[in-house]
Amino acid sequence: MAEKKSFLVRLDADLLEALRRWADDELRSLNGQMEFVLRRALREAGRSAGSGGKASSPEEGD
Repeated sequence: MAEKKSFLVRLDADLLEALRRWADDELRSLNGQMEFVLRRALREAGRSAGSGGKASSPEEGD
């Protein structure tokens, strides 16, 4: 598994609460849900994590 790094992020209170409800619905932690959403957005944009901004295969990160 890749090394985890932490950083501070500021979010609108309504956005944070919506993410928290979504995470609860999918039985994930808030952090896990945010990571899931970000990875999916990167994959859909063809910028998968670890690819250095290059397009990657659809199977990557599933």
